[in-house]
Amino acid sequence: MRPHPHSTLGHGDTLRVATYNIHKGVRGVGPRKRLEIHNLGLGIEALDADLVFLQEVRSFHHREARHFERTWFGWPREGQAEFLAPEGYEVAYRTNAVTKHGEHGNALLSRWPIGDIGHHDVSDHRFEQRGLLHVPVSWNGQRVHAVVAHLGLMHASRVRQVERLAAFITAHVPAGEMLAVAGDFNDWGEKLDAPMRECGLERAQAGARLNTFPSRVPVFSLDRIYTRGLRCVASSVPRGSAWARMSDHLPLVAEFVAA
Repeated sequence: MRPHPHSTLGHGDTLRVATYNIHKGVRGVGPRKRLEIHNLGLGIEALDADLVFLQEVRSFHHREARHFERTWFGWPREGQAEFLAPEGYEVAYRTNAVTKHGEHGNALLSRWPIGDIGHHDVSDHRFEQRGLLHVPVSWNGQRVHAVVAHLGLMHASRVRQVERLAAFITAHVPAGEMLAVAGDFNDWGEKLDAPMRECGLERAQAGARLNTFPSRVPVFSLDRIYTRGLRCVASSVPRGSAWARMSDHLPLVAEFVAA
């Protein structure tokens, strides 16, 4: 895997953010099922991001742990968020969905100190458990509120979840403080930018829109970063066979300066 190019600007001047749906660290089905969590760890380290917003992260899953336990690179003993965090990073994780054999949720990996971790349920119906992970981060003497999101599969659900996001921001994020909301928005029809602007959030992109799904031949821009009080100065999506193999999504990387 070729390393993702590092920023040409110093991390002290820019906030480098990545968002990545890791597909629970496993690809394939049946006898072709393979564990990708170890490769994902190398990939996340190569992104060299200050903040990594992760979706579909497992803390535990008993069936997968049994399936992979005899492999040379087996199922991690700790939760996936802790396993994936580069050395020196702080970790925040909260469960969104509980299933028969385990669970999964959202995580934030931070190079900068983090504060109290919050979680807000935005499930729209009983078939999809969704949540917002809220983590305040101390960056260069300022506070950036990081919110990891993974919205629903139906458009009407996503609209209602954005409304709940707006209410959450009003209640928990002071108006003058910087905010980044990133994750998998499942917005196939490109309809959420307007309601996100109503929340005071602008979509981060520098240049052409970057597609992240499906990873082998990406044609949809499902993975996004929306911000308030931050200006995007660069954005990119790493490509190549190794990235295509690790998850059904590609990561999105962007750099910001204070607006």
